[in-house]
Amino acid sequence: MTDLQKRTLLKAAALTAVASAALVGCGKKEEPAPAPAAAPAPVASAPAKPAPLKIGFAYVGPVGDGGWTFAHDNGRKALEKEFGDKIVTSFVENVPESADAERVIRDMAGQGNKLIFGTTFGYMEPMLKVAGDVKDVKFEHATGYKQGENMRTYDSRTYEGAYMAGVIAGKMTKSNTLGVVASIPIPEVIRNINSFTLGAQSSNPKVKTKVVWVNGWFDPPKETEAATSLINGGADVLFQNTDSAAVLKTAEAKGKRAFGWDSDMSAYGPKAHLASSIINWGPYYIKATKEALDGSWKGGGHSWWGVKEGAIDIVSIAEDVPAETKAKVEEVKKGLTDGSFAIWKGPITDNTGKVQVAKDTVADDKFLSGLNFYVKGVEGKVPGSK
Repeated sequence: MTDLQKRTLLKAAALTAVASAALVGCGKKEEPAPAPAAAPAPVASAPAKPAPLKIGFAYVGPVGDGGWTFAHDNGRKALEKEFGDKIVTSFVENVPESADAERVIRDMAGQGNKLIFGTTFGYMEPMLKVAGDVKDVKFEHATGYKQGENMRTYDSRTYEGAYMAGVIAGKMTKSNTLGVVASIPIPEVIRNINSFTLGAQSSNPKVKTKVVWVNGWFDPPKETEAATSLINGGADVLFQNTDSAAVLKTAEAKGKRAFGWDSDMSAYGPKAHLASSIINWGPYYIKATKEALDGSWKGGGHSWWGVKEGAIDIVSIAEDVPAETKAKVEEVKKGLTDGSFAIWKGPITDNTGKVQVAKDTVADDKFLSGLNFYVKGVEGKVPGSK
């Protein structure tokens, strides 16, 4: 090997050693470790759906009575249609106005109903008692006048429908004698008898009204007996403040005329039927339930709704009722809606000749809520009055 070759090899070896030393001294530069993968964002869970509001109804009669209870149950169905799965409704029918009412209402509260409707006057005291014991439940009592911290009352101005029926009755009677099958002598019923008579007198000043009391809300046999008695006494047009269709059916069987009450009863006596004065409880039940759902419900108040609020109407007027009479009914309805007409505007006298409402005076709700007399034209005396 020549000296040149030796020098070349030694130079290469030296360069290799220097390079190796550099690598050892500095070490290999490490790449940064990859950042840990981010945990997936938690999926937001949907808020828990609130439990539906449980609503209970206590009915004094059967749902199929065709009148009062049937109308309330239509109101319950309107609730279900309006609020869907936000509510659950239930009812107990044929609850007597006795100690049983307290038991049923208390049981409804125990089953988790947070809004309870008692749909007849006789439930007032039992419901007030339960309301005092069960403060987390909202109670609504129909036709009563006592309220509590968690109990309020509501009613419909049925006397407005009675007056419009009277307008028709006064025109359609041939004997000038009208008959009323009445339930229980409380102001509500007396007010309807009187308003029916006032309406009839507005279209026929010669009419007189006879009354037979059955002392119950739903008693078809007694209602039939009372209707028959009135017809035998000369009445050819019958009105009622009872819950079944027995009066209309009796009129149909005996060739007389009559009205449906609380619900459209035209199907029960097509030939006899002159019109039906109906109650639509749906608007109030929807309002009360909305308030219970949104937290704005307050106890202690009273609501009294009529034609103006869509709670009272007269429907299915018979074809043979004269056009001018139908027009008068529509005029009354319009006046009740816009406030331009008042049924109880004086002068109004009772059947003893005493002035009860002075000329040009409009009776207020307090007066109407305590009626205990018959107006001029109604025969007899209010049971229990002095």
